[in-house]
Amino acid sequence: MRILNAAEIRLAEQNCFDGYATEAALMKRAGTACFEAMTAQYEMKNQRVAVLCGNGKNAGDGFVIARLLYAYGALPEIVLCDKAPSIAEPLTYFEEAQASGVPVRRFPCDLSAYPFVVDCIFGIGFHGAPRAPFDTVFAAVRQSGATVIAVDTPSGTDATTGAVCENAVKADLTVAISTLKYCHVLPPANAYCGETVTVNIGIPEVCYDDSAYAHTVEPADVKALFRQRDKNANKGTFGRQLNIAGSYQMFGAAVMATQAALRAGAGLVELALPDRAYPLAAAHLTQPVFRPVCSNEEGTFSRHAAAGLLQALSRADSVVLGCGMGVNDDTLAITEAVLKNAQCPIVLDADGINALSLRINMIEEIKVPVVLTPHPGEMARLISKQVAEIQESRIATARSFAKENGVILVLKGANTVVTDGERVFVNTSGNPGMAMGGSGDMLSGMLGAFIAQGIAPFEAAKAAVYLHGLCGDRAAKRMSQRGMLVSDMTEQLGTLMSEYD
Repeated sequence: MRILNAAEIRLAEQNCFDGYATEAALMKRAGTACFEAMTAQYEMKNQRVAVLCGNGKNAGDGFVIARLLYAYGALPEIVLCDKAPSIAEPLTYFEEAQASGVPVRRFPCDLSAYPFVVDCIFGIGFHGAPRAPFDTVFAAVRQSGATVIAVDTPSGTDATTGAVCENAVKADLTVAISTLKYCHVLPPANAYCGETVTVNIGIPEVCYDDSAYAHTVEPADVKALFRQRDKNANKGTFGRQLNIAGSYQMFGAAVMATQAALRAGAGLVELALPDRAYPLAAAHLTQPVFRPVCSNEEGTFSRHAAAGLLQALSRADSVVLGCGMGVNDDTLAITEAVLKNAQCPIVLDADGINALSLRINMIEEIKVPVVLTPHPGEMARLISKQVAEIQESRIATARSFAKENGVILVLKGANTVVTDGERVFVNTSGNPGMAMGGSGDMLSGMLGAFIAQGIAPFEAAKAAVYLHGLCGDRAAKRMSQRGMLVSDMTEQLGTLMSEYD
């Protein structure tokens, strides 16, 4: 599914106006589609509904909705939050709604008297801070206790940046018109949208430029990556994955990454880890090949382990580097040796990324595809910015770094971003229960396994983030978001992969 910013959707609509539909016709279709979506979700007959309208074009959708709600059997009232409409198209539908019998009143009014509030104040046109009287309107909606339905975007959210203003409208349902917008998937605005559904209002495909847009990761595209296994296959058929991970204090990261790789279908997984961590990890794993190598006094990899690691690396179809590895001069040397000598795709996670941030020019020596999987804190260290700056521009930040450095970037978090600098995909599976230590290690293990099985690294990244989120959703349903563990997610992965055989 497409994800557009405000300028992109305006251009697509203008393309439509230039030869396929009038603005008035598109406005009517939008209002009708939103009415159908909200009445499919909620029983609104005989219920009072406040349809809040500004004086822009988004109000036109609201006037159409109010008229249709009245005919449907609800009790709508148009609430003008500012001046009466003066633009031709909204004015036409305002007059039609009045003629149909829809009452009109002006704000202020007691919104707590309405079980439903429909927000048609701004749509994609909002940015910055609300001027009076809209600041008061937003606060009244927040305090109303009503079920709030936002048309296209919740007022007070920025469709392009995902920023929100003080007292921005918090919706229970957002009906996105034609496509998703950035505010539906980027924090903090995504938390203001509630459930988001997208409605098609008939803009022809020729009006869109898909090469320029971000998209969601689609289940059908993920499923198409996995072919039925050959009856005569052997373990070599499904690739050899090398995990260089773990330390005495963080051996669990290596365990979780390796368990995930095995559940994701890699034919052979070799776990290279410091010898001091070996007995701890071996107590939890039986299936991988272990390669204990020399450790330093901190219990992390010693730089003297490089020769043995490079020997193992020469046989690998993918390598996952960094989970629980620790950051010091020795692990920096190990990271540099692997990045410089790898002949297979690399998944760089956690302390591998932290090591790279200390010597960013290492990235210039990589000769193979590399996928970086930073969380916002690691991303901030990579580019010497604050986490808040990363979160304010997740797509732009990820895209810029990937393009400048020739890598695939997986910027983790709610609605993980996957980009190679040109293509951008946003994942919509997953839930807050996944926000715990070890979740990223599982993702890296899965990603390495998909690459080892022959899936192209960019497609493997899309598949991994989607299936990882789906495991989280299933684990949360079974255990609860608060009570779920990474091991619960990994258990779900084994069953989940049966749907892709």
